[in-house]
Amino acid sequence: REENGRFSDRKSLLKVAKLGPKAYEQCAGFMRITGGKNPLDATGVHPESYEAAEKLLEKQGFRPEDIIGGNLTGLSLTIKDYKRLAEELGIGEITLRDIVKELEKPARDPRDEMPRPILRTDVLDMKDLKEGMVLKGTVRNVIDFGVFVDIGVHQDGLVHISQITDRYIKHPLEAVSVGDIVDVKVMSVDLKKKRIQLTMRGI
Repeated sequence: REENGRFSDRKSLLKVAKLGPKAYEQCAGFMRITGGKNPLDATGVHPESYEAAEKLLEKQGFRPEDIIGGNLTGLSLTIKDYKRLAEELGIGEITLRDIVKELEKPARDPRDEMPRPILRTDVLDMKDLKEGMVLKGTVRNVIDFGVFVDIGVHQDGLVHISQITDRYIKHPLEAVSVGDIVDVKVMSVDLKKKRIQLTMRGI
């Protein structure tokens, strides 16, 4: 982005060095490009489903531009028979329902719909955290070297892969997934750098 400016569409991700077709396929549906060439790029609809999404909009009397205007909130109400419509579009019924959900709420973050843990009332801010404190949290993000956990202090804490479990794991997904409610213990808090180190071991 520093060299070439902002991305104008999802396809331009393929120009990124070392981001090949397989990685693109995996990440494209999670990337959001607002104000780009294609309004569908601002939704969670995967590029593989663009053709079906465009046909769907046309059939129901809408245009892709309606996505940006937030004019698709009643899209699901215009569909009487999902099974039949899915067949006409050449996709599965579950895929159709997913597309409709994404078009109705393009800015939706699926993680917001996950159950939240019961958080401690005495811990509302980073400064309330003390080393050794045990808390409940929600896994918000899983990356190669660990997981980020929401513990209710407006800043997610990091559980390094070595602190997830006592057994050896190659990747955090072997032990946890996004949305899991977990017990964590505070290892350290850096208020200046806004970093919270957590562990899930020995609790």
